Amino acid sequence: MLNIYDTHTLLMAVQQILPAPTFLRDRYFPTNDATDIFSTTDVLIEYRNGSKKLAPFVSPRKGGVTVLREGSHMDRYTPPTIAPKRTMTVDDLNQRGFGEALLSQLTPAERQAALMLMDFDELTGFIVRREEAMAAETLLTNGCVMKHIVDDDAKPIVKQIQFYEGADNPAQYTPTVDWNESGADILGDIYAVCEILAAKGLPSSDLIVSSDVGAAILANETIQKLLDNRNINIGGVDPQALPSGVTKLARLNANGHVVDVLMYSASYTGDDDKDHKFIPNGKAIITAPACGRTLYGAVSQVEQSDGAFHTYTGRRVPKYYSDARGNVRTLTLTSQPIMVPNHKDSWITINAINA
Repeated sequence: MLNIYDTHTLLMAVQQILPAPTFLRDRYFPTNDATDIFSTTDVLIEYRNGSKKLAPFVSPRKGGVTVLREGSHMDRYTPPTIAPKRTMTVDDLNQRGFGEALLSQLTPAERQAALMLMDFDELTGFIVRREEAMAAETLLTNGCVMKHIVDDDAKPIVKQIQFYEGADNPAQYTPTVDWNESGADILGDIYAVCEILAAKGLPSSDLIVSSDVGAAILANETIQKLLDNRNINIGGVDPQALPSGVTKLARLNANGHVVDVLMYSASYTGDDDKDHKFIPNGKAIITAPACGRTLYGAVSQVEQSDGAFHTYTGRRVPKYYSDARGNVRTLTLTSQPIMVPNHKDSWITINAINA
């Protein structure tokens, strides 16, 4: 008989649940299941400088010239543990569930299975939003600060990872004039940032902006005049709705560097129970798709079935625990993700509007 509470069975169920779509994680930090999901709790973080070297000319008799491989930066790191859990009590099984008919004929056993699937879906959503927040912070700060909850919730253990040396993040750019002010040179600033990335051999096709920065771009008089000039094709304004709360506002040509302006206005409820935008007001980011990747470490946990430790690989690892004395069942969904760049300073954050 199939035991639906066995971890291997739950793993198959979790893999069938499609996670909520996320823009930043999926577009800029995709995961290669063959190389980015580790069988150990530690992962190897490796990134390198961009290269623009030319192949050398050689005499036919020489046969070739040895070209040295570019060095890379490698670290061993234990990804943060994300583990939301949901308990199920007798009271949950004896009362009508969300979306259930008022005079439902579901038995407690049938309602148990329905609640478990709903819990899986909600726990997955919690993890997905945390991953999206991690992706946003990594793009904005070139690193990530992770607060781990321990026995005392008021005193979390703070761990930090950064993808640069020294105290100051080099992947930042501050315009001379804020983009919402008169005299702002938005196209000039975009060109300058794209040139910085081009000097490292890195692409720059996306300009991710907050809502207020997007509005400032569309309201800029210089851009409006150039767009209205039919003899000069610097781009176009063609708003398009994209998945996960993203809107393509325009395509701009900044002296040869063509970027899509993508406004991301989605938000989340933070640890302080306040609403926060993934891309805060005043911020913009220039980069390109797949500038990084999401790595997942393995999850080790004690199984109730034999009381022994087991290690599982995957993006999500479920755990079922039953307390017969307290008539409580607990479902935990664990993930150990970390976002890393493919190259050093693969993106640049623009402090477009400084309030």
